[in-house]
Amino acid sequence: MANMHKTGTFTIGDRAVRRLGYGAMQLAGPGVFGPPMDHAGALAVLREALASGVNHIDTSDFYGPHVTNRLIREALHPYPDDLLLVTKIGARRGNDGAWIPAFSAAELTQAVHDNLRNLGLDVLEVVNLRLMFGVHAPAEGSIEAPLTALAELKQQGLVRHIGISNATPTQVSEARAITDIACVQNLYNVAHRDDDALVDELGDAGIAYVPFFPLGGFTPLQSTTLSDVARELDATPMQVALAWLLQRAPNIVLIPGTSSVAHLRENLAAADLVLPPGTVAELDRIGTEASDPDVLRAAS
Repeated sequence: MANMHKTGTFTIGDRAVRRLGYGAMQLAGPGVFGPPMDHAGALAVLREALASGVNHIDTSDFYGPHVTNRLIREALHPYPDDLLLVTKIGARRGNDGAWIPAFSAAELTQAVHDNLRNLGLDVLEVVNLRLMFGVHAPAEGSIEAPLTALAELKQQGLVRHIGISNATPTQVSEARAITDIACVQNLYNVAHRDDDALVDELGDAGIAYVPFFPLGGFTPLQSTTLSDVARELDATPMQVALAWLLQRAPNIVLIPGTSSVAHLRENLAAADLVLPPGTVAELDRIGTEASDPDVLRAAS
């Protein structure tokens, strides 16, 4: 079993969590829509995560929809005192599985109540506002109205802490001017380094940065360098990608997802993987090459 204490902890809101957590998105059916293909297997993954030392689970009621939250409740309720459940609102699902913005005050209020009901909670510890100006990448647009509505739900005692997801640096600054922000959840990995400055800025402010898609998500990262490093370290590319993130900055908190117990254990083993400085420098060059138009032209 991985030594989860090696990752250290970071505070989200007012809860210190281990920096290697779990993301529940993949427990839903294909396309994050509908029930899991293996219901018992999904419950087993959640229970194994806690047994392995995970105390931070990322979820949303629009995963399924309603599927992952109900699985979490079935598998883990009543919840351990040290377990932090972080959910997100700001989208809904169409009948065809489409991702649809849901930013009105009424929609956000309904989403908070849906999360409370399906998780079996009286208050949500952390709620991320998932921005939908761009579905698959951040895009500019004012977040004042939806974030103010979420802040009002916080004042009502339904939400304790607020984060934002899929946000540009401008939107992060706007959010911090409206309310305290506990975490920022964006796409970031060894190849996708647009948020480098933001990671450091948030770290200086004591705010958690929670990257998703450590290997690229729906369009998996293909990197010879990453594969070669993994082979040299007798590790998987995912383990190396996770270890790189853990060593990138102390405010980075990870939520790799899977629907397999074996894959979960493999991911958590990244806690034991320490990358030598030379290896980190080699991996850093992946991001430099990915952002270099001359390299991209040569590869096309």
